Amino acid sequence: MGTIQPIRFSSQANPEILNALRQIADIEGRKFHAVLDEAFRDFLNKRAVSMSNCLVMASFTQSLHEF
Repeated sequence: MGTIQPIRFSSQANPEILNALRQIADIEGRKFHAVLDEAFRDFLNKRAVSMSNCLVMASFTQSLHEF
């Protein structure tokens, strides 16, 4: 499996959140971008679960109307 090249991007964030992420990286001896990637992945996984739940409930509601 090859390595994934990170892409630079520019954004703005709450300084408290960025400082907390930097502290986590320092404490765990990791690079900041690795901690940021993990936070992004956790957010996306959380959203995927909630989106799945919404899709399931929408399908359920549609089937109730049909049957």
